[in-house]
Amino acid sequence: MSRTTAAVEAPLPDDWEELVTTALLGTDRRALADVAPGPRAATALLDAAAVATVRRRAGLLPARAAERPRPAPADPRPPLPSAAARRLTMLLADRPGSSGGGRRGSAPDLMELLPQWLAAANAHGYAPPPAVLPALLDAARGRTDLRPAALRFAGPRALWLARLNPDWRFALRSTPGGGTSGPGLPGTDGIRRLWEEGLFAERVALLAALRSRKPDAARDLLESTWATERAEDRLMFLDSLRTGLGPDDEPFLEQALGDRSRNVRATAAELLSALPGSALAHRMAVRAGACVAVDHTQDVPTITVEAPHECDAGMERDGVAAKAPAGRGERSWWLGQLVEAAPLGTWSRRLGGRTPREIVALPVADDWQGELHAAWCRAAVRQRDAAWSRALLGNPSAPEAGGPGAVSLAERAKLLGTLSAAERAQWVAGFIETHGLSEAFQLLGVCAVPWAAPVGRAVVDALNIARDAGSYPWSFSGVMGLAERCLDPSEAGRLDALLAVPDEPENASPGAGGYWSEAFQRLVTTLRLRAAMLAELTPPAP
Repeated sequence: MSRTTAAVEAPLPDDWEELVTTALLGTDRRALADVAPGPRAATALLDAAAVATVRRRAGLLPARAAERPRPAPADPRPPLPSAAARRLTMLLADRPGSSGGGRRGSAPDLMELLPQWLAAANAHGYAPPPAVLPALLDAARGRTDLRPAALRFAGPRALWLARLNPDWRFALRSTPGGGTSGPGLPGTDGIRRLWEEGLFAERVALLAALRSRKPDAARDLLESTWATERAEDRLMFLDSLRTGLGPDDEPFLEQALGDRSRNVRATAAELLSALPGSALAHRMAVRAGACVAVDHTQDVPTITVEAPHECDAGMERDGVAAKAPAGRGERSWWLGQLVEAAPLGTWSRRLGGRTPREIVALPVADDWQGELHAAWCRAAVRQRDAAWSRALLGNPSAPEAGGPGAVSLAERAKLLGTLSAAERAQWVAGFIETHGLSEAFQLLGVCAVPWAAPVGRAVVDALNIARDAGSYPWSFSGVMGLAERCLDPSEAGRLDALLAVPDEPENASPGAGGYWSEAFQRLVTTLRLRAAMLAELTPPAP
């Protein structure tokens, strides 16, 4: 009997689940009805499943054809040069294995160069080849730090694709209205509708985009629904006012000081304290000024501190947290918050017309210097005051490695962020020359890319010194990774002399010279690759 005949003669159970159950249990344990166990049982089961499948499909009622997607929008930007397009394909295809530390080899980490490539491509205003958009969206899906640059480069076609693939829906949430990845915003009605009906992530993105273009309109939009927002949403929305913060925001922020959420009140107070002319800043200046004075009765003028004895209701309303963290005294906790929120211009008037550098140099009585200087550090960062930042940073070559006011590397990095790129580079280079690379990683992170010549020279010289000392390069892997991404590509020529395996000192770690040679080879290869990338993206001269 043929297989077709067997299929027709085999019983056809109406219950698809019965077929599935029989297949899972096996025909030796459970056969179809009217089919004896044996070699034919499995064949009968498969034939029955095939016939049932056809019958089920034939039984589907015809449905109205779905509407065909509209064509993807045109991208008016100039196309990417062919060499740059090939390079982008290589960068997106790179999937480095997870590193367990130790030896990395001499091959560049291509995926780490993608952010820099995207920044350069966006600076030139290129449009991507459509074929790379899926890989670009996949890369942005896996790395949130890539998303802003990747979506800007991908353009409107990426959003068209995102509507067709749920894996890429993040692109719609990251763009106000999901209509364009460019700088545009929905119209007035679209903004209002998205604000009132959109998802939380869409509303945050909309408010941030609107704030960067029309600060007053963004604040008015937030104010229109403020009373009905959840506390955690109010906090996120309020944080968007940091962009374009100005005196016009003061009335709304003063209103937020009475919010029922402590976190919202604290954020409103922080924003108001960043406006030196605000009423809150004046109130904080009065309170902080009452706690700090100069004692002229001693041989050397000395700052004296009388910390607050209580945290009253007015202080709490203005954002002072009454409960101190574990391990902190209440009075020092209150003092730090008052000084941090007071306008820095207060102190020159309060302390005899002295400059920030002269104030920072004054001795402070009764071990209050650390608390006072740390609060001034936070104030300088919040108020973006370069003069106070310079004073608190001090000389980078000072033995205390960071100046009289900086209390940690993180504080120094924040203070450096208030200075110009050139001034940052000079300070960090001086710090590395005196103190080496062991503490410089966070400071290098605030330097402009590519690093200015002083920073580049200081880093290369310090790496060379470490190599000559005979230690393994792995303890400098973080700095080496930064150098691969941030060192000016023109520095590659200076590194050629470091590619050879050096003679190892008597006390050197075994094989360290070979590892250093490999690390410098990777650095040089990466720098030359970056130079080639930038050349490929540079439009030809007219």
